[in-house]
Amino acid sequence: MKNICKVLSISCLLSLSLSAYSQQQAYEFSLDTKKVGAPIKSTMYGLFFEDINFAADGGLYAELVKNRSFDFPQNLMGWNTFGKVEVRKDNPLFDQNPTYIVLSNPEHPHKRTGIENEGFRGMGFKQNEAYRFSVWAKTENSNEPQKIRIDLLDAKNDILVTQYLEINSSDWRKYEVNLTPKATEPKGRLRIFLDSKGSVALEHVSLFPVNTWKGRENGLRADLAQALADIKPGVFRFPGGCIVEGTDLDTRYDWKKTVGAVENRPVNENRWHYTFPHRFFPDYYQSYGLGFYEYFLLSEDMGAEPLPVLSCGLSCQYQNEKEECHVPVKDLGSYIQDALDLIEFANGLPTSTWGKVRADMGHPAPFNLKYIGIGNEQWGEEYIVRLEPFVKEIRAKYPDIKIIGSSGPSADGDKFDYLWPEMKRLKVDLVDEHYYKDPKWFLNSAKRYDNYDRKGPAVFAGEYACHVPNRDNNFESALYEAAFMTGLERNADIVHMCTYAPLLAHVDAWQWKPDMIWFDNLTSVKTPNYYVQQLYAKNKGTHVMSVTRNNTSISGEDDLYASAVYDKDENCYIVKIANTGKSSKEINITLTGLKKNSSLSLGESFELKANNLNIVNTLESPMNIIPQKATAKIEGNILVASVKPESFSVYKIQQ
Repeated sequence: MKNICKVLSISCLLSLSLSAYSQQQAYEFSLDTKKVGAPIKSTMYGLFFEDINFAADGGLYAELVKNRSFDFPQNLMGWNTFGKVEVRKDNPLFDQNPTYIVLSNPEHPHKRTGIENEGFRGMGFKQNEAYRFSVWAKTENSNEPQKIRIDLLDAKNDILVTQYLEINSSDWRKYEVNLTPKATEPKGRLRIFLDSKGSVALEHVSLFPVNTWKGRENGLRADLAQALADIKPGVFRFPGGCIVEGTDLDTRYDWKKTVGAVENRPVNENRWHYTFPHRFFPDYYQSYGLGFYEYFLLSEDMGAEPLPVLSCGLSCQYQNEKEECHVPVKDLGSYIQDALDLIEFANGLPTSTWGKVRADMGHPAPFNLKYIGIGNEQWGEEYIVRLEPFVKEIRAKYPDIKIIGSSGPSADGDKFDYLWPEMKRLKVDLVDEHYYKDPKWFLNSAKRYDNYDRKGPAVFAGEYACHVPNRDNNFESALYEAAFMTGLERNADIVHMCTYAPLLAHVDAWQWKPDMIWFDNLTSVKTPNYYVQQLYAKNKGTHVMSVTRNNTSISGEDDLYASAVYDKDENCYIVKIANTGKSSKEINITLTGLKKNSSLSLGESFELKANNLNIVNTLESPMNIIPQKATAKIEGNILVASVKPESFSVYKIQQ
């Protein structure tokens, strides 16, 4: 019996020992430093902007007044009126925004005439920060000066600050005054009283924080713009996806209406305001205050290549199945001219027709546009017959401009299979692929581009997200995107651009989620998905390197995904590892082919980790999941790392 117990004890100990060894055994990776791969495009990781979820007006565009020119189809939407207020369109100041209002004496000493604006789910005011109020105004039927009173209110109707303006001309003039509220308020309002006995006409009532990004008067909300810049994007695609097409041709995004004087840019109906009945926002319009000039400026400020996308003459095919809803091929001339004129606007001399428009707006130097997208998410023969004349005309006049076509609305299927050969036949430069897929798809698709045809157009992964409809941006989606992106990076010879989508969402006015950055009227939060994009973009490198295990790429075996790059500017190697498993992994990365007497050191390294996959960042707790310093060590030519379970890590190996 004692012998049997001894045998069992030895057997148990051996089993435990082998189990411990199995858990701790190192995964051996190899990185051959002599095999420097394809160059990585500067555009590899970027941003896709669309005016969905109140991303422009009420979001990135810092204007606080909704319907500032009274030109919504319901002229006073967003405004409360009291006293004697008249809506007028005769003898307008601006031809594309013809509506204005007249405030007149209510003819009783104890009555008031005025208007209040509700903003975009309220107005966000910060204590002791200045806000610039401006209005175009004139006295009406009198040469006597008139006065208006401007109040900023909190949610309880208490006044935070008051200022007065004297309107002293019967001709239209612009008047300005700064207001500094005494308290912070996330749901404030703007109120304007007539404070004299005559009448005044008001047009283009505007309120901006003085502290916009880069200090521009028609500027961007500082925290949101800075968050975009902090990603270090290489490309910036705008103005969106489906809004490019519009619900119909009348509501397509027309870039020419978004440039020139901001007061004379017309209102456009936003395609997203009625798309989802359960997320219905009838007050969702585009002021075009954030227009193509501002998009080009933002691209320049961020150091990103601008990538505008234009209508190909097809309105949204999801919403318009009949051919008569689209522009006939024979009538595409003005649409093609729009594309040619946009290139001139961006790159033309200040003496050219559209280059002069840019120069007159304050930017004589060209924006150096290199890319243009034609059509957003179109499909079928109806797209091909419209795209072809665009390609022909653009190639003839601007042969250096790279043209981007579409592979349709999904990552596979009949539409996708039809379009790719057609894109090759038309010889577009890049093909825009879109995929909003579940977590399993992202893990299974890390090898998606390993066997793509290298002789055809390059890939632009223009819209993608690990997507469960209406679910918040939890850590699971970010981790699985990180795993998938190792495949994008490994195939950077064919994948030249990738952009997560959508980008921005207002917590009180969203139509679609998940999204990369969430915000309310005062604050914003970066999701775990944001930090994955940032870690890739800031550690993009200059050349693809091959990191392998048993001479094969690391794409899911034992829940591990990895890619590597070389950065010639910093003379370092960067390895990215996603561990989607529930146990830690001891990993040795051996660098072979190094020069004799080479000395390696661990550079700045990071990991993204959460206690469970369902954790999210919120406005109240924005730091739940942020990159932390990663620990590892260098032993000779080997990086030794313990990669935590369900984590994404970036290791920099400095020479």
